[in-house]
Amino acid sequence: MASTFASIDLPVSPDRVWRLIGGFDSLPDWLPFVTSSELGEGGRVRRLVTARGETIVERLETFDDQARTYSYSIVEGPFPVSAYHSTLAVHPADEGECCHVEWSGTFTPDGVGEEEVVALFNRIYTDGLEALKRTLGV
Repeated sequence: MASTFASIDLPVSPDRVWRLIGGFDSLPDWLPFVTSSELGEGGRVRRLVTARGETIVERLETFDDQARTYSYSIVEGPFPVSAYHSTLAVHPADEGECCHVEWSGTFTPDGVGEEEVVALFNRIYTDGLEALKRTLGV
């Protein structure tokens, strides 16, 4: 099983960041890679459409509003992986109205080398967190 991790420190309160990214249906609000999101199964499944027109179906596995974190798995998508599980979390930073955002994932490469798929998801997470920073205007 492979894994990758990206994080960013932001000069924004954890509550403000969580209000933007904490909804399971909120990816299009801050992640340009995702152009639309539609919830199903009572909000437990999201069907995403990417800027390339690809479809990704993800299942919400855990959600903790108080801890500002959720985890999800990919049910269907264009990625060469199986057993994908990811977590998005917002933590308060020591410096007052700042926060630390983490995006991590574990997965099994399927038909490609581990380094290739780790680089793919690391780029998605890193680019996504930079997009979050731009969306917040910081």
